[in-house]
Amino acid sequence: MADRPRATRRATIYDVAARAGVSKSLVSLVLQNSPKVSAERRQAVEAAMVELDYRPSRAATALAGSRSRTIGVVIDDFRNLWFVDLLDGLREVLGPAGLTLTVADLAGESASSEADPGRAVIDGFVASAVDALVVACEPTPALLRPQGFPVVVAGNRSATPPDAAVVSSDDSAGAEIAVRHLLDLGHRRIAHLTGGGGASALRLAAYERVLHDVGLTPHVASGFGRTNEPDGYEAARRILREAPDTTALFAGNDTMALGALAAIREAGLDVPAGMSLMGFDNSPIADARILRLTTVDSENREVGRRAAQTVVDRLAGARVHRRQLVSPRLVLRDSTAPPRG
Repeated sequence: MADRPRATRRATIYDVAARAGVSKSLVSLVLQNSPKVSAERRQAVEAAMVELDYRPSRAATALAGSRSRTIGVVIDDFRNLWFVDLLDGLREVLGPAGLTLTVADLAGESASSEADPGRAVIDGFVASAVDALVVACEPTPALLRPQGFPVVVAGNRSATPPDAAVVSSDDSAGAEIAVRHLLDLGHRRIAHLTGGGGASALRLAAYERVLHDVGLTPHVASGFGRTNEPDGYEAARRILREAPDTTALFAGNDTMALGALAAIREAGLDVPAGMSLMGFDNSPIADARILRLTTVDSENREVGRRAAQTVVDRLAGARVHRRQLVSPRLVLRDSTAPPRG
């Protein structure tokens, strides 16, 4: 009895890339007919497609011309509550426009991506044929390279990809609102807990500027280089050791403020009687009963809405503002009060 012919596996974009000796991102660019691909590499990819009898998938077909109706969003840590309102704002506009979101977390990248951080995320979005990208984190080198689709940056960042539009809260104005609120309450020993990135740098600079303007000395501490709860805890512990006469802490965001609250209580102080605590972002935790945090609302939902509208406009070929700033506002709760005595 003759052997039954074995079913052959359908060739994938990865097989084509391996046969041609190029990256799968370059194969995707060939499928898009991108002018960025050299003639030699294009010929190698096309020859590999013929040899492997490669038939593009639906995603690859989308890359070649039609739309996938999907927008990629890159964040750096799902634990940062800044993203909750931002994603809500994005969905509010993209949903009615017939566009869906797919979210990637840089913190979840595999160790194999350490040589080129963000490369795996970008490769995944290219393979999925996203129509545009929203960068809601500090861009890695891979995210800073042109990818052939519109990019909108949400938030103030240290660097931005070429030709990207930027939509952000006015971090400098927001930090000034926070510090002036504490000054108006009578505080003169105000410390700042900071993290890393463009938004943190702007908030720090505004904090220092306002204190210098009124003749006061800034005192700044950071945690482990991020803006998470452990960073707020460590930074607050440093302030309490180095400047025990501090009467108010201005945290870089609400999540850091939550960590600071633990450090303040460990030191035997109450909020706000023994120490005023100021946050930033007005994230969902700010209104929790355990915190009731006075904070600056950076209007992240509105940032999301405007970023989404910018994506929709760019996909439609409309001209967009390269930079849009959203005005923040003060939200008064229970964590700030005049200094004791």
